[in-house]
Amino acid sequence: MHHFTGYELLWLFFIYSFGGWVLETVLATLKQRKFANRGLVNGPFCVIYGFTVVCMSIGLQELTGFWLFAFAVVYATIAEWISGHLIEKAFGVRWWDYSGRRWNLDGYICLTASLIWGAMGYVAVHWGNYLLLTLISLLPGMLMRIVLLVLAGVLFVDVLGSFLLLTGKSRHPERWEAAEHGLDKVGDRLGAAIAGFVDRRIHKAYPKAKKAVKTPENVSGQTSPPRFAVGCGFYKVVSLFLIGAFLGDITETIFCRVRAGVWMSRSSVVWGPFSIVWGLAIALVSWMLYQYRNRSDRFLFLVGTFLGGAYEYLCSVFTELVFGKVFWDYSKIPFNLGGRINLLYCFFWGIAAVVWFKAILPKVEKGIGMIPVMAGKCLVWGMVVFMSCNIVVSCMALIRYDERSRGITAEASWQQWCDAHYDDAKLMKIYPNAVEPK
Repeated sequence: MHHFTGYELLWLFFIYSFGGWVLETVLATLKQRKFANRGLVNGPFCVIYGFTVVCMSIGLQELTGFWLFAFAVVYATIAEWISGHLIEKAFGVRWWDYSGRRWNLDGYICLTASLIWGAMGYVAVHWGNYLLLTLISLLPGMLMRIVLLVLAGVLFVDVLGSFLLLTGKSRHPERWEAAEHGLDKVGDRLGAAIAGFVDRRIHKAYPKAKKAVKTPENVSGQTSPPRFAVGCGFYKVVSLFLIGAFLGDITETIFCRVRAGVWMSRSSVVWGPFSIVWGLAIALVSWMLYQYRNRSDRFLFLVGTFLGGAYEYLCSVFTELVFGKVFWDYSKIPFNLGGRINLLYCFFWGIAAVVWFKAILPKVEKGIGMIPVMAGKCLVWGMVVFMSCNIVVSCMALIRYDERSRGITAEASWQQWCDAHYDDAKLMKIYPNAVEPK
């Protein structure tokens, strides 16, 4: 498995972002018969392409043939679905709509587009990365690092400026009139001109973009008392992450007891019974599929099966790359893929999605809604601080665990602290399945 450096990943991100911009711009220009900058930002970058291919490059590098194409389709579809929702939430406009095509999901994704993205992802991972990284290695290193830093700085300013302009004053022209009483008129007018330019560019690039339709939460017109974590916002997602992490750890512990006859720690962290993999899975699937929670069991099962398999595979690759350990291995189970996932457990993800949305989530939401607003916010933020510290300490302990297995001596203070508080014997109890990769 290739361990990409941050330098390599940044270059792949910028190259594929530029390549995506060229592709989108050429297609839009030919279709509209006039130049159309299709980038999310003002510069020549489609950052969605860059992020997606980087994730594929890291997570799918071991796959070949059909499985590489299939997983590229799944990852690209997820990326497009999430991007469509985030853009709509940030700008209040839907930039693309596949409603007129067959096999689409609410216009955000469709089968034909997903197959095309999957084919492009296959080409990028199978051939493109090697060719690009070989070419970059032939160029002067110092020059390439300077260019990379400049590109990163320009893109950061571009993304921040575009977001602030499109989500702020450009969407509320009345603020410019109010600003004349306190701010410099020339600066305000310049800002308004820039905002107008960005807004016109977006509408020119996406002429079929339309305003998002928001469904009112209270159609009765009656004022209801404030409730904690309404809908599926920040507080609800964090709460579900914590609940899912706890329930996931308990479920896996009981499953190991029933299957293997032993009590075994299944926690992902050093403090408390929490499975980060399960917590993230519950939080992400709830956020992504909340609006589809009332769909049929078949729909939830199929989506849960595909999402769960892709998610578990990515988690397996990520933990091995970062911590140098394999935390689960399904090589002895039939229909497995590299020992990282297997068909039976993918079906379990699908069943879990149905059970979660149909039986557990309604009760959990009802319980969360009963928490007083202020107490709920304090509790969530307290748990955010606790889990952040928990994850950081766990990562330090696991990294040091891997270093000790490779004979690296403790020189830094954090390494010595980890050796004193989390030696091999203690970590073997917390992570009994963590082994060296073959």
